[in-house]
Amino acid sequence: MTTIEIGLNAAGAAVVLPLRLANRHGLVTGATGTGKTVTLQRLAEQFSAAGVPVFAADVKGDLSGIASNGRPVAFWDLFGAHGLPIRTSVQDMGAGLLSRMLGLNPAQEGAMQIVFRKAEDEQCYMLTLDDLRWSLNDMLEEREDVCKRYGNITPASIAAIQRNILALEAQGGDHLFGEPPFDILDLMAADGAGRGTINLLHADKLLEAPKLYATFLQWLLTELFRKLPEAGDLPKPKLVFFFDEAHLLFANTPKHLVEKIERLVRLVRSKGVGVFFVSQSPTDIPSTVLEQLGTRILHAMRAHTADSLRKIRAAADTIRPRKGFKTRDELPVLSIGEALVSVIGEDNVPSEVEKVKVTLPAGEIGPISDEERRVLLESTPLRKKCHAGLPDHVAGDVFNRRMKVARGIDPGPEGEVVPPEPKLYLKHIPTIDTVDHRGRTMGGQFTQVVGWGAFAAVGLKLLGWF
Repeated sequence: MTTIEIGLNAAGAAVVLPLRLANRHGLVTGATGTGKTVTLQRLAEQFSAAGVPVFAADVKGDLSGIASNGRPVAFWDLFGAHGLPIRTSVQDMGAGLLSRMLGLNPAQEGAMQIVFRKAEDEQCYMLTLDDLRWSLNDMLEEREDVCKRYGNITPASIAAIQRNILALEAQGGDHLFGEPPFDILDLMAADGAGRGTINLLHADKLLEAPKLYATFLQWLLTELFRKLPEAGDLPKPKLVFFFDEAHLLFANTPKHLVEKIERLVRLVRSKGVGVFFVSQSPTDIPSTVLEQLGTRILHAMRAHTADSLRKIRAAADTIRPRKGFKTRDELPVLSIGEALVSVIGEDNVPSEVEKVKVTLPAGEIGPISDEERRVLLESTPLRKKCHAGLPDHVAGDVFNRRMKVARGIDPGPEGEVVPPEPKLYLKHIPTIDTVDHRGRTMGGQFTQVVGWGAFAAVGLKLLGWF
């Protein structure tokens, strides 16, 4: 299979995308109810059949119907309720992405950069948001020394970051940080028949926190760029990534972050990854990113207001014209399932626009039942590796072993319980009769600190224990 069939044109001929050029990226747009999700499902099935893994956000749950015809599907959920959990560390997320997730202003982002730099200098690995809190509290207590070494920070900036952390936790953002760590390469699996796995992110609840959703997708794209080697021209992509509700990725995004996304999209192509943006209008995508997208599939855009008419004209101008074909007139009157299509060709030039009836996917259109989802989740090979219910003491052991490796120390045999290191944060210490998060001796027995959470830590501090 060397091509991806999108649908049939007016003459009944198949309109196809060369598989080796799918890493030239693409765009799928259209108003609600015009067929974007069905097109996305069709493309995902075609890529899977060609042996290319797919990652897509399942905004309404409708894409889960792909699993109904026996295709290899992996369900993911940031909250761990409707799919395998996805977790990373605060340290690996980085100051820039975390600042965007928290909605920080430049002064607060500067303070966040100092937190990360100080943690790196002191080799204090920040795993969770609680660890970040400890770092912020330490920085405030040592403010005079920190200002001399790293630059000025203000209590107001620290307080604002703390408030935004609480707001992020209220949206469920704390579920993203923890053990075991997510491996981006798990998205690139294939089944015994050579079909690529279709990875679906359960995103209905995630869309209620748009900054979390957008930052999470940007983090995934960044991880792909970090982890994958240069690949050059390949017969087929290593992975195709669909950004659904792409306008959320760019809404209220500072210019420097838009430039970073544009750079990632441009460079990830050489890693063998194709990126498709899915949104209501091409105007939702910044022009610097839009010009990187070789294939365009434009479903109907409805003209109800003067503003929508302007968007239709702008959208029509983003696709390569055909002599005698009035793109602006056709775009608002397309039927459900019809689209105006231009695909990147073998000569690396987009084809002239064609009116195409998108072929229906082979799988069920619409969501599968909760019972079917549960059965699929229980049978997935990744379940044990990504299981959310990791006991606290096991998570602590894993964390301590990773810190040992990070510091160049032999972590010992696999079964050995590694004692807590000084400067490890309180969250990861199973008892308080050893040391606290700053390496100071503490008295008394304190079991399962992790389960008590931040309020217990604050209470102990008020009691003068540390």
